[in-house]
Amino acid sequence: MDSLIPEKVAQAVGILREKHIDAWLTFVRETSAGSDPVLPLIFGQPLTWQSALIITRSGDTFAIVGSFETELARSTGAYTTVIPYDQSIRSSLLHTLERIYPNKIAINYSRSDPHADGLTYGMYQLLIDYFADTPWEQRLISAEGIIASLRGRKTPSEIERIRRAIRTTEEIYARTIEAIEPGMTEKEIGAFMHSQLEECGVEAAWKKTQCPIVNAGPDSPAGHGPPTDIRLEPGHLLHIDFGVLQDSYCSDIQRLIYFRRPGETTAPEPLQRGFDVLVQAVQAAVNAMRPGVTGLEVDAAAREVITSAGYPEFAHATGHQLGRTVHDGAGILGPEWERYGETVHLPLEPGQVFTVEPSLPVPGFGHLGIEEDVLVTEDGVEFLSTPQTGLILR
Repeated sequence: MDSLIPEKVAQAVGILREKHIDAWLTFVRETSAGSDPVLPLIFGQPLTWQSALIITRSGDTFAIVGSFETELARSTGAYTTVIPYDQSIRSSLLHTLERIYPNKIAINYSRSDPHADGLTYGMYQLLIDYFADTPWEQRLISAEGIIASLRGRKTPSEIERIRRAIRTTEEIYARTIEAIEPGMTEKEIGAFMHSQLEECGVEAAWKKTQCPIVNAGPDSPAGHGPPTDIRLEPGHLLHIDFGVLQDSYCSDIQRLIYFRRPGETTAPEPLQRGFDVLVQAVQAAVNAMRPGVTGLEVDAAAREVITSAGYPEFAHATGHQLGRTVHDGAGILGPEWERYGETVHLPLEPGQVFTVEPSLPVPGFGHLGIEEDVLVTEDGVEFLSTPQTGLILR
């Protein structure tokens, strides 16, 4: 069983105390059909029958599970009381709530954060049916703040896992950049990186058919698509977006490589200028990042560098949280656009890991993007990836 589970459950107890919330209830069933995103943090295994995981600010923790999963719950080492049932979870759930008598019960729904929105509507309806003629329905609140802090505040063990994933990613990048030659297709470059995943014993950080994203030259479609049959040629800018999943934690890094034409010793001026502006935008975002600052403020700092240099505003956030998933939920470094909801207004906290990834177009070369992984510390930011400050020339 993952040793991080008791560590994160204990962290959740502290977060409940900080936020003055009595109990946090995660209510699931048949998680192979649609798991709550928080389950890997607080349980680590699939559950079959209706199951209730209750964490309280007193430190008592309860796992109410089907009788066939009793030992599974005990093996997590995270729950002080494991309660099995056979026919219905209702009485055990209500009895446990009577025992702890919470004034606030946080449940997993959110309008802005998909990682805090794991309670399905059907399970919510079932919960309300169970709570008929009890005080509990009136005491339900959203757990989005708890989950944002739990996912975002990486423990030292989690940070070390992310560091290892980043080191592996940078090793694969180094081998790939050395191996790539003009004439290779985007698909062939992607296949080489896939072979490196297998050699290193790690997985792709997101769907393998789109990891890596490879863009060779100005005609390659930018975005979250698979590599194509476009061939890399001299004079092309190669953009790669790639990450690994290692020990359950992810990396996410973008790099830019220019393949010189015969006789060229440097990159063309428009390309070099665009790259230099990107580096300045990354640094502006990093300089703005510290605990208490919102993602909106960080995004504005990077966006100002891009637009002040005469480039159009990029149509995405400056960065997102990184952890068990590539897009790890809660606060983002983004503009005040409707699609981001309240996530841009959440303050940065120590222990959060973010990507920083502004972008800009350069006519004749394509869309430029570099991406770094950084850790929010008590007084600023630490680069976890080795930042690309010079355009790689081949």
